[in-house]
Amino acid sequence: MRILFFADNYPPEVNAAATRVHERARLWVRDGHEVTVITSTPNFPQGRIYDGYRNRLRQVEIIDGVRVVRVWSFVAANEGIALRILDFVTYMAASFFAAFFERRPDIATSTSPQFFCAVGAWAHAAVRRLPYVFELGDLWPASITAVGAMRPNLFLRLMERLELFLYRRADAVVALTADFKRDLTARGIAPGKIEVVRNGVDLSRYAPRPRDAALAAEWGLTDKFVVAYIGTHGVAHALDKVLEAARILQTRVPDVRFLFVGDGAARKGLVAQTAEMELKNVVFTGPRPKDEMPSWWSVADVALISLKKLDLFTGVIPSKIFEAMGMGIPLLFAGPRGEASDIIEQDNCGVLVPPEEPEALAEAVSRLATDRALVEELRTRSAEAAPRHSREHQADQMIEVYTRVLNGAYRQAKLAPVESRSE
Repeated sequence: MRILFFADNYPPEVNAAATRVHERARLWVRDGHEVTVITSTPNFPQGRIYDGYRNRLRQVEIIDGVRVVRVWSFVAANEGIALRILDFVTYMAASFFAAFFERRPDIATSTSPQFFCAVGAWAHAAVRRLPYVFELGDLWPASITAVGAMRPNLFLRLMERLELFLYRRADAVVALTADFKRDLTARGIAPGKIEVVRNGVDLSRYAPRPRDAALAAEWGLTDKFVVAYIGTHGVAHALDKVLEAARILQTRVPDVRFLFVGDGAARKGLVAQTAEMELKNVVFTGPRPKDEMPSWWSVADVALISLKKLDLFTGVIPSKIFEAMGMGIPLLFAGPRGEASDIIEQDNCGVLVPPEEPEALAEAVSRLATDRALVEELRTRSAEAAPRHSREHQADQMIEVYTRVLNGAYRQAKLAPVESRSE
């Protein structure tokens, strides 16, 4: 099968979408498929071009057998709205045109949360009469208003209409969570053409290993109980409340360290808040290369997953859950009850606390830091659960969807009228 994939982010960028697309793509290549990814020059999240790259009209490289075509776009940091939308729109246009220079694929597909990526992919597929699959990684633009980045306005209402148009026009929609499927179905998208393919972990890269002693020593983590948050520092993650928990624990359990690895729109404010609160038990590393992630995970005693207290996030399953499982690390989930907490509860590999409640989070960390037997038990269960959430399984599921699209399996579902509750 020849697959043309539109993805605004791709390695060496390290966010969830970039990792997901790449790890599956290289597995598809291994299995004999041809994969071309149309992406932008790496710059996320700081809005600075990575070393070794230039923001040119078109450049091609091969990564793990995947043909990666990078196109020019306006570069902006992952902060604010207006400049980011300009970034998205220029990538949309550039990717649409650049794809015409590629060999005709069997199928075109795109991934969100970068919503305009889907617009460019669908438009290209429509012009070339290609089947198109929309992978839904986030409910955009709903997530923008949910975290308070923008107030409801005419622009967002128009974007929601465009969003629904793309869902309807896609030959199939692949949702990363069952909650996303329920949302789309409630808004009039035929359920018969929506498949749920949950996120996963590449077990060839993420596996239990001894703590990286050199890394721990460099960052003052030797002999400390490390609670690690590894990923995007965004407004959706309520990390300011995590700092409140760190303040509570600074004298209560002095051997605890909160480790933040990554970058994002909220990072500068969090660093400033840490300084203002004079926290000595918090470490920020800034962004680190993707290849280093297993080493950073190795210094963690517990993996922290934090989300704001919003109904929208009941259906979100952060990819760091599966990376931590692959490493055999217990999970500490501070977020709304939903699909993510259900996975942790079913696999019995972590502790759940209510979202945005620093005292409850501090109490859970204190319990784990003083009960090493519990931590070891959860560590074992986490490692045992990982194979049930492998990237290979996810990659195979995606190929099954593509095959069904090519065989016309979703055609009737796509055409079937469904009553919508709103437009």
